[in-house]
Amino acid sequence: MQEITRILHSLPIDPLTGAISVPIYQTATFVQEAPGENKGFDYARSNNPTRQVLESLIATLEHGRRGLAFASGLAAIDCVLKLLETGDEIVAVDDIYGGSFRLFTHVYEKFGVKVHYVDASDPNEVLKVLSPKTRLVWLETPTNPTLKIADIEAISRFAHAAGALVVVDNTFASPALQRPLTLGADIVLHSATKYLAGHSDVIAGLLATRDEVLGDRLKFFQNACGGILGPWDSWLTIRGIETLPLRMEAHCRNAFAVAQALTQHEAVAEVFYPGLPSHKNHVVAARQQTGFGGVVSFTLKEDTTAAALAFVTSTKLFKLAESLGGVKSLLCHPATMTHKSIPAEKRRAAGVKDSLIRLSCGIEGAADLVEDVRFALNALGQLTVEAEQSLHH
Repeated sequence: MQEITRILHSLPIDPLTGAISVPIYQTATFVQEAPGENKGFDYARSNNPTRQVLESLIATLEHGRRGLAFASGLAAIDCVLKLLETGDEIVAVDDIYGGSFRLFTHVYEKFGVKVHYVDASDPNEVLKVLSPKTRLVWLETPTNPTLKIADIEAISRFAHAAGALVVVDNTFASPALQRPLTLGADIVLHSATKYLAGHSDVIAGLLATRDEVLGDRLKFFQNACGGILGPWDSWLTIRGIETLPLRMEAHCRNAFAVAQALTQHEAVAEVFYPGLPSHKNHVVAARQQTGFGGVVSFTLKEDTTAAALAFVTSTKLFKLAESLGGVKSLLCHPATMTHKSIPAEKRRAAGVKDSLIRLSCGIEGAADLVEDVRFALNALGQLTVEAEQSLHH
């Protein structure tokens, strides 16, 4: 069965009315026949029929046993971190999302949780730092923003042998392109704000687990801490997922065209896109993904913040904004935006240079996006001078 068919027909028809669209149950509580006797719902923090459909849907998409929906991707990350105790350790990708780094460093480290950051594109780098204290191996693949690829299957074997769980942030690939649970991961994480909802109109986070018992533990934390996704945002996310495979085809097609154009421009130093044969992890990406995603990153030969700012403020179709994964193209300068919370030396060591620019290719015409990028690159010289003057003032 094709993925689009599987998604559409995994959504239930409303048993009460026959509605083909999942109803929005905008209610805080549910009437009970007697204390403890109800129709499966008692209070909307604990469960809600609309959210339940979404949670079942993400479990189905990821081939997992349990799905959970949260008010944001960071709320989902926070739920997973509640599995830890003082003295536990995490092995995480070195170019990790800035919000995850901030949560690890400024919230959980003070409770005695230690984090080791490694280049997980080489499984042996993960193996080197695994210890009896390691409880979680935290992967993003592709990573944000340098698009490194981690071999999920190999790293999962190493982690499980050490007694650790593997968490994969699958936001950039989405389950349309990659299913980490089938490759050995224990928990898959999504900022559903991005490709799953897909229209830049909702903040949401999702988890799926391979194991029912682990899913129950996370469900306890979800209910106890309360960072749940509301019914309206659950419905928006469901509606977005219905077209996920179709959108991802366009995102991938456009990103590949843009990546190819960038490799041919004299102002560009390096292009990061796993779909390019020149990408150091291309073979691994081709093995574990069915497509290479809609995000392209690149650095400029003039490796300065001024040059990057000149580019990101001169495109017409690519809009400067936080986030990614929507139908409209976005771009950002990670060093001053998404990864600003990471110390400069650590950020640069992970490959996030001052001139690195991240493009989120939407579903516009590929030729239009390529032309937009070329225009901004061609105008870069004069614009950089103006940007430098602005920075100095």
